[in-house]
Amino acid sequence: MPKPPIVFVHGLWMTPRSWENYAARYEAAGHEVHAPAWPGLEVEVEALRADPSPLADLTITKVVDHYTEVIRGLSTPPIIIGHSFGGLFMQLLVDRGLGAAGVGLSAGQARGVMRLPLTTIKSGWPILHNPANRHKAVAYPLDHFHFTMTNTLSLEDSKPYYERYAVPGSGPIFFEGVMAQLSPKTVVKVDYHRTDRAPMLFVGNGQDHVVPTSVSKDIAAKYKKHSTALTEYYEYPDRPHFPGVDGWEAVADHILDWATTNARTSGSGGADSGPATS
Repeated sequence: MPKPPIVFVHGLWMTPRSWENYAARYEAAGHEVHAPAWPGLEVEVEALRADPSPLADLTITKVVDHYTEVIRGLSTPPIIIGHSFGGLFMQLLVDRGLGAAGVGLSAGQARGVMRLPLTTIKSGWPILHNPANRHKAVAYPLDHFHFTMTNTLSLEDSKPYYERYAVPGSGPIFFEGVMAQLSPKTVVKVDYHRTDRAPMLFVGNGQDHVVPTSVSKDIAAKYKKHSTALTEYYEYPDRPHFPGVDGWEAVADHILDWATTNARTSGSGGADSGPATS
């Protein structure tokens, strides 16, 4: 039986480069791998740092519509794997009826999951502290990258990760996500009651400042409470927010094994899915 393709969805402050190790590992395991950039970000990290203007024009709908088009262009429904904001986008894509399975690593929450820890607020403070950033791309320094992404490492050991992966964050995307809990008209919402969606796994990280495990658990619990569709939660107690720090191989193998074991095998979730909704 052919192995399902993989679609990676990167998060805020990142590009598809953040998935490079996972992508290579999954390709070596025989999977067709796709790691599209958010629309307008189809350049290298260094170019995006030099000119971050495309980040100021993004919206969540633009991003999710872009990934919807990618997924519908595949001949086989993929496993959708998202990190942080990418994990939120994974949920929005699954809610559209897409995917054979979905995995959220430190996934952001859709409307209806209310928990907002102080460390989450601190992690987004470079954007959040100034309402004018709603229409800007905002960079952050090494020390803040260390706090948000690689806090289990020393500041010095975080520097290579910062230099290779970090880009400015999109103010429009961030504020849309933050305001989701306050706006009934937000696009950042899902139907937690759906029973015909793809199975989903949520992975929490015990040292995560951006999405503490309390949030990851609440997301999984919200789906489990309202739907009989498969939702599972797994926790790594010693890992930070960024999925690519040392030890990533065990995480990559675990989520791939879970997803391939539990992926639905019907024809839904790919090119023949119904119309997109926002």
